Amino acid sequence: MLKIAVLISGGGTNLQSIIDSIDCGYLNCSIEAVVADRDNIYGIERAKKKNIKTYILDRKLYKNNLSNKICELLEGKVDLIVLAGWLSILQGDIIKKFKNSIINIHPSLIPSFCGNGMYGIKVHEKAIEYGVKVSGCTVHFVDEGTDTGAIILQKTVSVSHMDTAEILQKKVLKEEHNALPEAIKLISENKIKVENRKVIILN
Repeated sequence: MLKIAVLISGGGTNLQSIIDSIDCGYLNCSIEAVVADRDNIYGIERAKKKNIKTYILDRKLYKNNLSNKICELLEGKVDLIVLAGWLSILQGDIIKKFKNSIINIHPSLIPSFCGNGMYGIKVHEKAIEYGVKVSGCTVHFVDEGTDTGAIILQKTVSVSHMDTAEILQKKVLKEEHNALPEAIKLISENKIKVENRKVIILN
């Protein structure tokens, strides 16, 4: 059984999609820990309702040492780290020690509308402003850059000229809830092979 840790910064709807996927038998995984980088977020309550161990490592308190604290907490205890609406940047040893074992979900089709400063509603505002006809979400491995790791899978949504950033955000979020459990399942079943920048999904 794949042991995972989920890192959150907000309401935790992507965390909930993982919990639901485990409960219904889609995922053969256990969530060993939920780590939040701030207090008073609903995602923590979601974890507590399922008796999942929760840890609050306040980014304002730990600052540049946050990644090291997470590494200390999780090293040797989990097989995969899942960033599910996590807004802090991981850096340093954790990237090396968990190489190809940290995944993130981003609310655009990378390499569009990603990188520094591109998170939350800002991503969808930029997509609407640009006039794209499709958008979506991307699950990718985490490397030393911001949203630069190898892409595991992507889901698309159509964009209407009537859509606002808020409408697009809801459309994409619905696909995020499908994409993240799907990527975790592929990893748990050893169906992922990474060659340089390319992720090969094995049958």
